[in-house]
This record gives sequence, structure tokens and C-alpha cells, in this order.
Amino acid sequence: MLATFRVNWIILRTCIEERLVYRADFAFGTLIRFLPIVTQIFLWGAIFGVYGSGSDAEQVELNSYTYPNMVAYYLLAMVGRAFSSMPGLADGIARDVREGTIKKYLTQPIDMLGYLFWHRVAHKLVYYIVATGPFVLVFWLCRDYFDGWPDATRVAAWVISLMMAFLVGFLLESLIGLIAFWFLEVSSLLFIYMMFNFFLSGHMIPLDWLPSPFSEWTQYLPLKYLAYFPAAIMLNRPDGTPRIADDELYWELGIGCLWIIGLLIANRIAFARGTRRYSAYGG
Repeated sequence: MLATFRVNWIILRTCIEERLVYRADFAFGTLIRFLPIVTQIFLWGAIFGVYGSGSDAEQVELNSYTYPNMVAYYLLAMVGRAFSSMPGLADGIARDVREGTIKKYLTQPIDMLGYLFWHRVAHKLVYYIVATGPFVLVFWLCRDYFDGWPDATRVAAWVISLMMAFLVGFLLESLIGLIAFWFLEVSSLLFIYMMFNFFLSGHMIPLDWLPSPFSEWTQYLPLKYLAYFPAAIMLNRPDGTPRIADDELYWELGIGCLWIIGLLIANRIAFARGTRRYSAYGG
């Protein structure tokens, strides 16, 4: 147990140091990612402005969202996406399988999925060291769009949901990458996943905007935990009632935990069976 902890700590520390080597480029790329937030706020302002004029636009309701609700939702969804996005993870696993470099995980006492997990933890830690300032500034400038802080229980549930978003995002992408043991090229599958992810995670629009029965179907998918669920925890409807009731909150957190366990088991099965049939080409 102590040896495993020491190995994981070394992996985490090394990956953080690796990220900090190119800290200027990393910081610049992180700041550039905030530009779409500004354009999206103006976009929703234009959409709601079609149905109202001046201050009336803020009172217009579209699918139980006012303009301030929509801006608050988008900002919170962006926080969830910052935790759940895993750029390059599936492609990296597929490339290791295709080129044979995955052999280093099979010949050394290092678990590949464990290494990739701590590598992503390091990435997120460095990302938020850089991004905390811009996030605080954006939320402060947009503070009037929020109704105020919810109670401590919801804040705690929101923090837990962000951790769940990270785990679900990691496990989904790593599972797609592990398909490379059977199909060496997964770029098409990854494109399909990203397309569904964009729509069904709540990144583009809130999931309760989808028409029935699609809105009900999405509630059974793990994708909602990537963006919609963390945002909905913190938001109220225009009448002041929470978008996710207290009794639903614990139920949804429990379902999210079950998805994480299921995806973890699927990853372990895919890795075990994949390495069993792996022929170590390339490298």
C-alpha cells in the first residue's frame, strides 16, 4: 500500500513538473479558452433580445430560463467542462497501442490506467492554478446573473459533482482509447463521441431544453454528469425553486457513483482482455 502511494505521488509530481516546463505556453492556451465565454454571453443576449427589448429581454423566459439564468448556467457548465474534458486521452491510448509504445506499461510495474489518471490529475491541477484567476474575474463580472450562493449542502454536492465529472470524463475517454486493442484507429469513434458529448452533456444547451422523449432519455446517460448536472445543482428556476430538488439530488449523486463504478469495471475488463490479445507491433 505504501509503495503504491509512493509510486502515485512520484507520477503526480513528475507530471506537474512536466506541465510547468512549458508554463508560458500552457497559460496562454488556458487564457485563450476564455474568449468563447464572452462570445457565448453575447450570443445568448442576442437570442433573448429577439423576444424582448432592453431590460425586457432579461424577463423573457425560454423553456423556464431567463437570460440571467442562461448566462449563469453557461458559466457553471463551463466549470464542469473544465473538469470533465480530457483532450488527447483516447488518441494517446490508441497511438500507444498502434505504435507499440504501450509495451512500457506491460513490462514495468506501472498500471497504465493509474498512470494516465494521475497524469490527468496533474494536468487539471496546473490548469486551475492558471485558470482560477480568470474564472474568478469572469464570475465576479457576471455576479448579477446569479441569485446568490445556495446552502452549504448544495455547494458540497456541487464540489462532489465536479469530481464526478472528472472521473466520468476520464473513464469514458479511456474506454474509447482501449477499443484500439480491437480497432487500431479510433478517431471516427472519438468524433462520434465528441459530437454526442457536445449535445447530450448540456454543453451546448441545457438538457431540459430537449424535446420529449429525448430529454427523458438523456437522464439515463452518464454524459449529463459532464456539464449539465453540476450546473443544475447550483441553479434555481425563475420562481426560485431549485432545478434539482433535494430528494432528487442524492438520488442523482448515487446514480453518478454507479456510473463511475460501472465505467471503471468496463475499463479494467477492456484493458485485461485487450492486453491478452495484444501482439506488440511497432515500437
